[in-house]
Amino acid sequence: MSKLPPRSAVDPAETWDLTALFPDEAAYSAGCTQLRALADAFTTKYQPVTRDANTIIAALNDYADIVTLSDRLAHYAFLPQAADGTDNTANSRLNAFDTLYATVFGELSFFEAGLATVPNSVLDVVAAQQPEHAGYLRHIRAQKQSALDPAAEKVLATLAPALSAPDSMRSQAIARDMDFGTFTAHGQEYPLSFVSYEETYQKHPDTEIRRAAYKQFNATLAKYQNVIATGYYNQVMKEKAIATMRGYDSVIDYLLAPQEVTRDMFNRQIDVIMTELAPVMQRYEKFVRKLWGLDHTGYTDLQIDIDPTYSPKFTIAEAKELILNAVSVLGPDYQALIARNFSERWTDYPANIGKESGAFTSMAYGTHPYILQSWASNLPSVYTLVHELGHAGQMMLAGAAQGPLNWMPSTYIVEAPSTFHELLATDELLRTADSDRLRRFALSRLLNDTYFHNFVTHLLEAAFQREVYTLIDNGESFDAAKLNSIKAGVLKQFWGDAVELEPGAELTWMRQSHYYLGLYSYTYSAGLTISTQAFLNLRENREQGAKQWLDFLSLGDSVPPVAAAKVAGVDVTSDAALHATIQFLDDTEREIEELSKKID
Repeated sequence: MSKLPPRSAVDPAETWDLTALFPDEAAYSAGCTQLRALADAFTTKYQPVTRDANTIIAALNDYADIVTLSDRLAHYAFLPQAADGTDNTANSRLNAFDTLYATVFGELSFFEAGLATVPNSVLDVVAAQQPEHAGYLRHIRAQKQSALDPAAEKVLATLAPALSAPDSMRSQAIARDMDFGTFTAHGQEYPLSFVSYEETYQKHPDTEIRRAAYKQFNATLAKYQNVIATGYYNQVMKEKAIATMRGYDSVIDYLLAPQEVTRDMFNRQIDVIMTELAPVMQRYEKFVRKLWGLDHTGYTDLQIDIDPTYSPKFTIAEAKELILNAVSVLGPDYQALIARNFSERWTDYPANIGKESGAFTSMAYGTHPYILQSWASNLPSVYTLVHELGHAGQMMLAGAAQGPLNWMPSTYIVEAPSTFHELLATDELLRTADSDRLRRFALSRLLNDTYFHNFVTHLLEAAFQREVYTLIDNGESFDAAKLNSIKAGVLKQFWGDAVELEPGAELTWMRQSHYYLGLYSYTYSAGLTISTQAFLNLRENREQGAKQWLDFLSLGDSVPPVAAAKVAGVDVTSDAALHATIQFLDDTEREIEELSKKID
């Protein structure tokens, strides 16, 4: 594998087009000036916050304009830095915008603080007259008991860049400081980077290459474990301090509150999967080990293909065809919406030096989504793209149906659209399968990509997080050694004797940025629970299932997540959908074993 190229050497046609945000740097600079002016005018006009419904409506509309502009500016500043963390110009632009954003919204913090003092009867009148702001006002009402004095809220808003420093430092350490060097396998030297390990080597079909890369990868991570652990400790202590200031006994309850999710729903998602899915995945890994003839299944072997000689390569054009065929079940309008990704350059594909690891989708209200990934010309890359396009579809439909303060749904359901897309992609592979081998390959991708990533990897992150936050709630502390111990314990609990945890498995907590996003990791499995049940509903009744799903995507934050899931035909107030999902996986794993008998 060759070394990653610098950003300047990649094909611009495969990068995202930021002109949908601003045509050039001059327009961006003018936007920054305009943001400052709008904020000053807003403060002059609306401070202090009145209790008059008509004035509040006018203020909400003006505030929505400020949020919309700031969102565009933020994306123009953030996206280039995510694509190349070694670009000093991009880093400076982002730092300058972070300062501007903190100053502006520190000044505007009086607005939400003031709304929290307005009687609910007045807020209800406003919501009835302006339904595009109803979801936003629902959160204002819910946050009343935890609202701080306006001066304190302003301090927190102004300090936002400093308070988010741990995440920034982790990203910079990975993008700019960590040199993963090279490793040797079969007498040949291979270059290694964070992205190349995550995207290629951890799935490599050659066992010697895969395990050698794993050893070198973790040797590099280990050198930074203490400084990353210190940053993470400061992240968690910041969250605990703010939770206490806002009157929460537990940082977990504080982090769940904006999601509108109960502690029972959070715990159920973790506990049921840890106990009931674990045996299914252990059985699958033992089966793969036997099929491959491995001496053992190490942590580095968990994502290998069941049939490596039958792992096709995919061009972006071939991925487009598969994806558009897969989403056609949701109708021609939705299919045309997703097709825009390929003509309007929503996605940034190249793997280059300094690029953020993993993948994400982000969208400024009123524009189109932007997707970051590192294309590796394989089926996992296709699944990453189809996953992110699920987010994109939801963002576009919700953005069209909801106002700028009302369009982004609770994180509890935000991963449902993405994982639903993955299920559609697998269904398309199965539909076109002309042999048992291809059918087995498609089902194994379902387990190894969709469910392993979302129901295992991220769920184990959530189980780890719960233990970390419990420590902090109990007044205890942690360092790198403690985090390693917690992570190893969670992995051992889930995998049992099916997987040998070689040195380095305990460092997995260093590899994801989700720990700096509050309680986000568990929502992958929550979203996939919703999408699996909705997918099963679609298979039973295509027309009704498609309509329910499109209605769900358009809701944004207009209703709480439990009500939104009901629109999709899913009840998340009980564990029924979660058990149905695990049964679906159990059936899938057993079908893979049966197909293997036929193939052999």
